[in-house]
Amino acid sequence: MTFASRPLFSTRFAPAACRAVVAAGLALLAGAAAAQAYPAKQISFVNNFPPGGPSDMIARSVADVLQKRFSQPVVVENKPGAAGNIGATQVARSKPDGYTVLIGIDTTFTVNPHIYKGMPFKPADFRPIMVMASSGLLVGAHPSTGFKTMADLVAAGKGKGVTFSSAGAGSPGHLAAELFHEATGMKITHVPYKGNTPAVTAILSGEVNGGVLATPGLLPHVKAGKVTALAVTSRQRSTLAPEVPTVAEAGHKGLEQEVLYIAMVPAATPDAVVQTLEKAFAEALAQPEVKQRLANLDLFYEGLTGADAVRRLADLSLRYGKVIQATGMKVE
Repeated sequence: MTFASRPLFSTRFAPAACRAVVAAGLALLAGAAAAQAYPAKQISFVNNFPPGGPSDMIARSVADVLQKRFSQPVVVENKPGAAGNIGATQVARSKPDGYTVLIGIDTTFTVNPHIYKGMPFKPADFRPIMVMASSGLLVGAHPSTGFKTMADLVAAGKGKGVTFSSAGAGSPGHLAAELFHEATGMKITHVPYKGNTPAVTAILSGEVNGGVLATPGLLPHVKAGKVTALAVTSRQRSTLAPEVPTVAEAGHKGLEQEVLYIAMVPAATPDAVVQTLEKAFAEALAQPEVKQRLANLDLFYEGLTGADAVRRLADLSLRYGKVIQATGMKVE
């Protein structure tokens, strides 16, 4: 997976090359002038998932801070569908001027290109502003299974097998289940649902043995004794459930699975505009009220920009691509 990068120019000064250098210089000056005036109008955050989810709440939290900082309206538009492809396509086709920003999760770029035929955009059509935050998932089981630990789950999976719900084919929970299968040899029957809520309901009803789902959605049921928490898939323990071990602590290092929350713009967006947005996002995410909202959602601040963001996304794309190829996972 590749994102846009800046070209390297030749140092040979043939007449044509000289004209190209002059033209490039004028373009840079024009871009700098535009950046100095940025932002001069409303900025739109396109969230490619439904309202109320973590990416939507991050988008609205950052928008509240940025419109005060910029003295310009910052609005959030929800454009869900096709696992994020609909909203991402809108941003890919927008003018690359910094006024249309995609707010979403990494799977749009790290998973979708591997499972969807005829993708309407390429990762190279975008460049990251920032990997803003990350979150793990909670591995939960229905109490009737008798599972108390990850070891219990793995033993059952290697025996008669287990059933897992997820928020949909290609979702982070689905990928986590496939990673578990690849790493441990567990037999897992994946049951996809249309969203996190029905996937949680399936666990509560005993329709499936368990699932790997967003921590805030499962945790109330864990506290009520209706779901048993086995582990979290993040690199560190959840701030909402510090008593639950990580998968690494539970003896399964390498099964870490995190969702990255990202901000992206079209690839041709001027460097100066991207840098302005990077700084503004960092300042917004550092605000105490925003930090608290992230903590309430079990999100950890990442703040990765530039090459670091590209590298993190590329590494995930490579990892997921191998799993997807091995399992034959596809969405028509």
